[in-house]
Amino acid sequence: MEKLYTIICHDKPDVTPVRKQKLLEHLAHIEKVMNEIAVAGPLYDEEENFVGSLLVVKADTAAAAREFLEQDPYYQAGIWKGIEIRRLSSVAGEWVGGKTW
Repeated sequence: MEKLYTIICHDKPDVTPVRKQKLLEHLAHIEKVMNEIAVAGPLYDEEENFVGSLLVVKADTAAAAREFLEQDPYYQAGIWKGIEIRRLSSVAGEWVGGKTW
């Protein structure tokens, strides 16, 4: 059964030049796998510097979500120092149309 997994990736220090260099390759990859993504985007600090990435992906298991991430050019370029993958249950909010109870 397909579930949602939140993937939070934290950038290594001083990796912005690599992130920018790989941007077009990363975006092309995202376009190919768009049907497996609920939402995705970069994370910023208060000064608008890149600090990581957030993805919510559709997968059967956390391992499958990890495999999905490993296909990303950003992952392959080694820009992330830490990756956290957690199961997500969407139960309330505008994106889920209110509440599910």
